[in-house]
Amino acid sequence: MNLSEQFLIKHIEKIVSLTEDEAAAIVSHFELKSFKKGQFIIEAGNDVKDVYFVLSGLVKLIYEDQDARKHIVSFAMEDWWETDFQAFYTQTKALLTLECIEDTVVYSLSLENFEKLCFEWRKMERFFLRKSIAGHIGSQTRILSFLTSNARERYEQLLLKNSSLLQRVPKSSLASYLGVSRETLSRLFK
Repeated sequence: MNLSEQFLIKHIEKIVSLTEDEAAAIVSHFELKSFKKGQFIIEAGNDVKDVYFVLSGLVKLIYEDQDARKHIVSFAMEDWWETDFQAFYTQTKALLTLECIEDTVVYSLSLENFEKLCFEWRKMERFFLRKSIAGHIGSQTRILSFLTSNARERYEQLLLKNSSLLQRVPKSSLASYLGVSRETLSRLFK
């Protein structure tokens, strides 16, 4: 098993244990893909065929509103999963765009292979359920922070949860993610 396969299996084994044979069979359902900084993995309006597990790099999930304002929904870095989940699960056109902030290497998993994994290995169904629940909790926490916290508090929460983003993400993207202007974010940095 190569390093990228080992990384994926270690990630899965944080939740469920796998035999060597199971690990090899599971990895065979994934496809390794590389993207350059600035490249789009998903573009709004297109089909979403895969969910992505980030091996290296950093991506941002973006929603563009009717006034062409871009809103960053989330960031995903090493050891994280990302896609336009609604479009992926319902096999509809993407509402969101997934763009690489850095050169990025991912494992992609099609819906067909996702369903095969869940059908063939109950432990993989449990793994994906746990990941989905964690993502749902993260989304609710983010929504609540917008409802109950001011810009400084949201910035401080980001520092506590993921301070490495400050070194890896342009300030304009951080400002969009926090729901503030770049100028406001600059004042928060002081």
